[in-house]
Amino acid sequence: MANPGTELAALDFGNLIGGPLNAVITAQAMAAQSTATFIKDVGFYKEGTMINGVDVGNTPVYVDFKYPKEIMPYQPGKIWLKVFSIELINGGSGYDSSDLISLINDGTEEATADISGFTITVDDTTKAITAIIPATGFDGGKYITPPTAKITKSGGAVSTGTGATITVKTNIQSIDNPVSAVYQDMKFSVPILTMLPIPFIKVDIITIDFNAKITSMETQNQSEDLSVGVNLEVKQRWPSGSAKLNVAVAYKKSSSSGSSIERTYSMAIHVQASQDEMPDGMQKLLGILEGAMISTPGAITSGN
Repeated sequence: MANPGTELAALDFGNLIGGPLNAVITAQAMAAQSTATFIKDVGFYKEGTMINGVDVGNTPVYVDFKYPKEIMPYQPGKIWLKVFSIELINGGSGYDSSDLISLINDGTEEATADISGFTITVDDTTKAITAIIPATGFDGGKYITPPTAKITKSGGAVSTGTGATITVKTNIQSIDNPVSAVYQDMKFSVPILTMLPIPFIKVDIITIDFNAKITSMETQNQSEDLSVGVNLEVKQRWPSGSAKLNVAVAYKKSSSSGSSIERTYSMAIHVQASQDEMPDGMQKLLGILEGAMISTPGAITSGN
């Protein structure tokens, strides 16, 4: 009869469990070596590498980018306006002949003419504005946006009159040519290690599932054989006759027994790996390389 405890005790669990663990540890060591090789081979020039006659071995590998940097934006051409007439539509009432008309803009655009001091004539009875007299030497001014008219007293106070409607009419005086944008060619050199994902593989979880199935079977067979032989002999020696009976009996019994053991083993190994956090030393190295990025100005060009 099988003894499962003895069967399991005979298994080499040291190799069954230790073998996969040793394989994972070896794989982790190989991953670390691959990381170091990647950093050295990809991120730095090999010792003895010559570029333009200079030994650049063991220095960081840079990737160069070129781009245009705008140093002066595009300036569209300005359209300058000038005043060619100031029309009186409604004279209103309550105005005084000492009132003045000034032309003002919205305060956001430049104006180059002295546009204050337009005088008015007022009806003595209705106190309505009857005429607008341009200031001496007024040339129409120079505006980006059309100005508006404002009526004030000579001292700058708001006029007491109301209801006057004045229209300022302008036309184009000149148009400035647009100014093209100005660009400067820039070259940006970046250490390649700051642009690539660096492999830092670590094994998070390893699970070993081992199953053993031991089946023991015992068999026993038994058979019996009974045979009976009968021989009847009849002789006619007397009037009523005579008989002779011979009987033979045989009995046979046999038995057999046996046993069988069936063994089934299965093993499943689950390994979970992930990207590990970057070591402090590598983070510091990348910080140094990021600080070593180089931006170099080049030629200045003008865009159309």
